[in-house]
Amino acid sequence: MFTGIIEEIGIIKNIQRGVKSAVLSIQGNTIFSDLNIGDSIAVNGVCLTVAGFSNNIFTADVMHETLNRSTLANIKTGSHVNLERAMPADGRFGGHMVSGHIDGIGVITAIKKDDNAVWYTIKTTPEIMGYIIKKGSIAIDGISLTIADAGTDTFRVSVIPHTARTTILSGKSVGGSVNLENDLVGKYIAKLIGFESAKMPRSGITKEFLTKFEY
Repeated sequence: MFTGIIEEIGIIKNIQRGVKSAVLSIQGNTIFSDLNIGDSIAVNGVCLTVAGFSNNIFTADVMHETLNRSTLANIKTGSHVNLERAMPADGRFGGHMVSGHIDGIGVITAIKKDDNAVWYTIKTTPEIMGYIIKKGSIAIDGISLTIADAGTDTFRVSVIPHTARTTILSGKSVGGSVNLENDLVGKYIAKLIGFESAKMPRSGITKEFLTKFEY
């Protein structure tokens, strides 16, 4: 589990491509202070497992499904990536619950300066837009951000200077692709509501019922 608070920007040092998979070698600094083999690292929001590491470079396997669903399929040697270690149980929860399991890809359609902030407009699929709500949370390339407003196929976020400086988002341009992960809690609620309406008989408990019998 991650929080969407990026710890540092890493660099892709090497890519070994298989037929439908890849092995990434990624250089960092901060994340190596307590790194162990088997640890989870979010790379541009994608949860990867540390297979090995040496001299501030770790390797991670990327499977077919991950390449299909994320921008890691098009990553190149020398690319900069957002890095975050898994959240410690005794750590501060500064962002929101991020699983590192990407729901899909968005495309930046507009970037606009607004004094010290920057507005990003992102277009994505109906499946992802179905979970987008104003003032809700979304992870963009692993960055925990608040949705300022949403249309039918686009949404907007406002990025503060600190986030721009400490993530790769400031290096993106119009037409660039980003990894998107919808709010985990929202997805679970939607699933439960859908399951109840499709599979479960109605309980008869309504808002009116609860209001009538409240103490």
